[in-house]
Amino acid sequence: MTIKEAILKSLDEINGLTNYMDVYNYIVKQDYYDFKIGKTPSSTISALLGDFIRKGDTRVKRIKQDGGTYSYYLTKNEQNIGIEILSGDKESQIEKPNKIHKLKTYEERDLHKLLSSYLKNTDTYSKTIFHEQSNGKDSNQIWTHPDMIGIKFLKLQTKASQNFLKSINRVDTFKLSSYELKREINSDSELKKAFFQAVSNSSWANYGYLVAFEFSDSLNEEMGRLNQSFGIGIIKLDANPYQSKVLFPAAYRDLDFKTIDKLCKINKEFEIFIEQTEKLMTASEKYASGAEKELDVFCDDYFDNDTEVENYCKEKSIPIEDTEEIM
Repeated sequence: MTIKEAILKSLDEINGLTNYMDVYNYIVKQDYYDFKIGKTPSSTISALLGDFIRKGDTRVKRIKQDGGTYSYYLTKNEQNIGIEILSGDKESQIEKPNKIHKLKTYEERDLHKLLSSYLKNTDTYSKTIFHEQSNGKDSNQIWTHPDMIGIKFLKLQTKASQNFLKSINRVDTFKLSSYELKREINSDSELKKAFFQAVSNSSWANYGYLVAFEFSDSLNEEMGRLNQSFGIGIIKLDANPYQSKVLFPAAYRDLDFKTIDKLCKINKEFEIFIEQTEKLMTASEKYASGAEKELDVFCDDYFDNDTEVENYCKEKSIPIEDTEEIM
């Protein structure tokens, strides 16, 4: 049998919650698959179990345990698992002090460099907007500021067509985006709060996005409904930023220049971002490359290679999916 068939057969025969290491040991014990020498087969099992979930294979489900690890089971065997485990029974959680005092592994703003690298790979310049640096002491202003903003310029093939478009309507030569970023969204209430914060913070932009490092699988239907109703796009951020995915695309809107003006007044870095954008848009061909470099320097840093990504995630304790080569 194939290695995936061996995993499914083992999960079926174990008939309950189990982790990747137990699945691996069971496969070896039953001699279901011949692992090649020199590989790390247990890591391969971990990666493939994660693939079932990431690719939406409904045969396998998982539950997040204390410490951030996962236990897996076959959907058809779900009736054999205690309802208090599946539903997250409150009494069971009280009996687990580690659950209550769960350590925070990384900060929300640690994710910004991952998002900026993903956006840079799509030719989008991005900049973090620190709401605490804005004028005024109104705490409600946090719902006015996006976490990050981005701009993507339309790159036509010829200078003639670029100049022609600029002469007609400069607004069509770029698109501004707003990003509301969260560590994880695990419940319907968390989704709605974050989503409508994204709606509020992106009213000025062409595109608005809600971005999270982790979404609960149970929220897909509600995310689709909210996206259809309000046009906010949803991005699933990955520890490998280039594997991040747009789960739902954002709907286009015209720019709200009054709100842009308001943000420029209350936040200096937002104002500088708009100034740098205008400078690049209006630069002559002779000075365009210099203006573009200036904007790039002002915007958020991004990773130059995969080694930088891996080291950063380890330093910030951002979970990295096992990328061991599949045998």
